[in-house]
Order: sequence, then C-alpha cells, then structure tokens
Amino acid sequence: MSQTAQTLSTDATAQIAEALNQCVAETAVATMLAQNFHWNVTGMAFGPLHDLFQKIYEDHFVAQDDLAERIKALGAHAEGTLAGMVKRSKISEVDGVPSAEDMVRLMKDAQETLAETIAGAGELAAGQGDTLTEDLCIARGQTHEKFAWMLRAHLA
Repeated sequence: MSQTAQTLSTDATAQIAEALNQCVAETAVATMLAQNFHWNVTGMAFGPLHDLFQKIYEDHFVAQDDLAERIKALGAHAEGTLAGMVKRSKISEVDGVPSAEDMVRLMKDAQETLAETIAGAGELAAGQGDTLTEDLCIARGQTHEKFAWMLRAHLA
C-alpha cells in the first residue's frame, strides 16, 4: 500500500530520512568536486570537460535541494553542514589538481557511487511503500547513471 509523508511510520520515516541524508551528503560533495574540476581542468579537452563539469554541478545543486526538501516533507532533519556532509559522504574531496583524465575518472566514480546510494534509498523507500521518495530516487539515479556513461565515453 502506498504511503505518504503523513502516513509513514516513525521508524520508516527515520530510515528513509537517514538514507536521503546520505544522498544529500554525497550529492553535495560531488557538486563541489565538479565545480573544482570545472575551475581547474586544462588540456586539449578543456572546452567539453569544462562544460560537462558545469552541467554536473548545476544539476547537483538543484538535486541537493530536491532531496533535502523531501526529507523536510517527511518531517525529518536535513543535514545542513558541510562538515557533516563531508564526514558522511562515501565520495571524497580531492587535494591538488589532478590531470583532466583523472578528473574524468574521479567524477565517473562519484556518479557511480551516487547512483548506487540513491538506488539503495529508493529501494528502502519502496519497501516502506513511499512511492514518492522512490520516484525521486529513480529520477536521480537515472541522471547519475547518464553522467557516469558520458564520463566513461571520455575514457574510452
């Protein structure tokens, strides 16, 4: 039976909100990673990579808000500190300036991690009957898989 934010159990809400906070954290770190790479990419592929990294961070900035607003709609707390997000995230920041190829590889890995994390949150939501969160996660997961595919194409 489908549930809404108001009809989910307290336990289900807590589990879903925790999974979504993981998604927000990883999205936030990936946003900054993409912006860092956008600012610092150099080389023969500068133009297309500069544009792709911008497309990624602009998408992710909106996604952070969508995910956090779903957490709030569920009546839970959305993690709002950078330190908390960095600590929680399975995606790491990058020190220094990697080569353009390494940037692409690191961003591909980040997109694959995001797709996996968000798919897990969607599966959890589906198991609790929260089709609205599941739908959000499906759409986000598809976006991250598309970005991962685009980045893999640069490495081929």
